[in-house]
Amino acid sequence: MADIDFYELLEVDRTADDKTIKSSYRRLAMVCHPDRNPGCKESEARFKAISEAYDCLKDPQKRAAYDRFGKAAFQNGAGQGGGQGFEGFSDIFENIFGEFMGGGRGGGRGVQRGADLRYDMEITLEDAYAGKQASITVDVAEQCDTCNGSGAKPGTSATGCKTCGGHGKVRAQQGFFVVERACPACHGAGQVISDPCRECRGEGRVEKTKTLDVRIPAGVDEGTRIRLTGEGEAGARGAPSGDLYIFIHLARHELFERDGTTLFARAPISFTTAALGGSIEVPGLDKACHEIRIPAGIQSGKQIRQRGAGMPVLNGRGHGDLVIQVEVETPMRLSARQKELLEEFRATETGDECPQSSGFFSRLKGMWGELKD
Repeated sequence: MADIDFYELLEVDRTADDKTIKSSYRRLAMVCHPDRNPGCKESEARFKAISEAYDCLKDPQKRAAYDRFGKAAFQNGAGQGGGQGFEGFSDIFENIFGEFMGGGRGGGRGVQRGADLRYDMEITLEDAYAGKQASITVDVAEQCDTCNGSGAKPGTSATGCKTCGGHGKVRAQQGFFVVERACPACHGAGQVISDPCRECRGEGRVEKTKTLDVRIPAGVDEGTRIRLTGEGEAGARGAPSGDLYIFIHLARHELFERDGTTLFARAPISFTTAALGGSIEVPGLDKACHEIRIPAGIQSGKQIRQRGAGMPVLNGRGHGDLVIQVEVETPMRLSARQKELLEEFRATETGDECPQSSGFFSRLKGMWGELKD
């Protein structure tokens, strides 16, 4: 059927809201549905046309493109060869919705935010536990004091770009499509500096070294990122600065290992303490000594958990746990009297004192018996 305007097909005004368009579509679809008009080619064609119209106008992006370019917005390659039409269609949507999606590929006129910067900082586990104030020195592009970031020589100012008329973008006709791109003369700034500042050479920023105070909160972990807003690279010609991100790295500790808020440590104990039980003292990162109770008969490799003696919760309350893994140490230097006492102990052994070892050797004897048979 004839190429009729989508709004006319749905019998609504161009200012109709979504509810009105949907209601009108349902009404017309019921009237000309093929099931209600069997064998009627005209009704079938009209049903397809109003379905196409509704499919376009119910979608905000498609509707905006149709309002601006008509059906040409959906005809890939119209008036062009190959895939250029699709590229133009992409640019159409970028031009229409660029403001809502962060300014599109070219960015906003004259606003080119400075780059974000990264700084890697290594701290001790003690600093991560308690938090600290630190000072860092960074080399960064900052606003030029001579021209106050304008890029123009003091006493002069930038002038509007004649190529783009100060818009920062130029348009080109590609068949049915109008494509906007950054102006090649001013690079999207919309302004041209004829007499640049000697200090910054028209950039509006110069390299400087600055010192910043950073607060490291208690509980930070490996890879924790701290953001300093506006402390990154200054934008060109007075544009906003980027941010500085500080990435935390923890130095290896001689006693503790960390997993989240849990601290782990290995503690060697004598075989008499393991056999009879007792207690040991472990210095914590809170600068206090924690008494760890050792139950009698503990085996090497067993872990004992001390609640609340671990790392603090970052930006929260409470602490994790301290986990001590005991390692039973066999004595290497014995006096004559100690050897005598141990010999007396061995003479009284029945095998019940160490059930694991006695069970192991009993199983071995059983295997030897089977092999002999």
